[in-house]
Amino acid sequence: MMLKLTTAAAASLVLGSPAYAATDYPLTLESCGHEITLEKPPERVVSIGQASTEILYSLGLADKVVGTALWINPVLEEFEAMDADIERLANDAPSFESVVAKKPDLVISAYEWMIGPAGVVGTPEMFEDMGIASWTMPTDCVGKRNQQSMDGARTTLFDTGLIHESIATLAELFDVTERGDQMVGELQAREAAAVAKAESLALPDDITGVFWYSSADRGTDPYVAGVNSVPDWMMNRLGINNVVTSQEEWPTVGWETIARSNPAFIAAARMDRRRFAADDIAAKREFLTSDPVTREIDAVQQGRIIEIDAHALDPSVRAIVALETLADQLAEFSLASP
Repeated sequence: MMLKLTTAAAASLVLGSPAYAATDYPLTLESCGHEITLEKPPERVVSIGQASTEILYSLGLADKVVGTALWINPVLEEFEAMDADIERLANDAPSFESVVAKKPDLVISAYEWMIGPAGVVGTPEMFEDMGIASWTMPTDCVGKRNQQSMDGARTTLFDTGLIHESIATLAELFDVTERGDQMVGELQAREAAAVAKAESLALPDDITGVFWYSSADRGTDPYVAGVNSVPDWMMNRLGINNVVTSQEEWPTVGWETIARSNPAFIAAARMDRRRFAADDIAAKREFLTSDPVTREIDAVQQGRIIEIDAHALDPSVRAIVALETLADQLAEFSLASP
């Protein structure tokens, strides 16, 4: 997966790019219901969430990052060297004290349940009291309610415009707007190409799918992607119907219910996390092929199980890669209408 600028895109910054106005500081921005003001480009940043961290790396801002946390999959290969030199405060949620100890002038979060009204790391006010600004990506609060559960419920269909907005805002914060525009343009082109590929497959109008994130224990109801989630957006873009109807982002739904809907494919999350037994992709595959209910699903019998990095199922630039993967796999499955 490549998110860095292509040679052509990088060259355009020098040869034919438009003139970009410098960011005008002080800069005041809204962030999930609260405002922050920056007097100058941040010099020391802690990023809590793989999505925000990999955007910073893609924008060439690794030298500003002094700490990261909350990782689900390994960092992208092209960022391994730079990431190795940056302290990982925690693979999951860091403590408030560990973040403050890095003396950041900005803390960036991918999720309100990390930094928000009931944030497990802290609230925006706690950081403000320490003289630290905090900004949460709009992907986690625009068109979404987070009061009910950690995952929350999306009230409108997720759209990659929220990712583009996140990229553009971070680029503005750090006065690198030209890099942000290049990155957004490339992601838009890749999304359009994946959609065009799916459209060329002539898939049946009633094709269905399901995305399985994990399960609390073997055989228990799985956490699957609900209506308006990132995977639901993927299916919507490619002309696929989600068998799950809950507005929760990752509700639990019984395998019997899923089996009755007989999805054409099952997309299963692959991750390094081992909070639950079903986090392991091998355990997912073993369960699907051995359980008396799931082994009768056509998708299992026909080998239509798609492995996708778990982080690509969250609001992040990797969602575009998952969209491409899904389009490629559908082409291999030969599901076109007769």
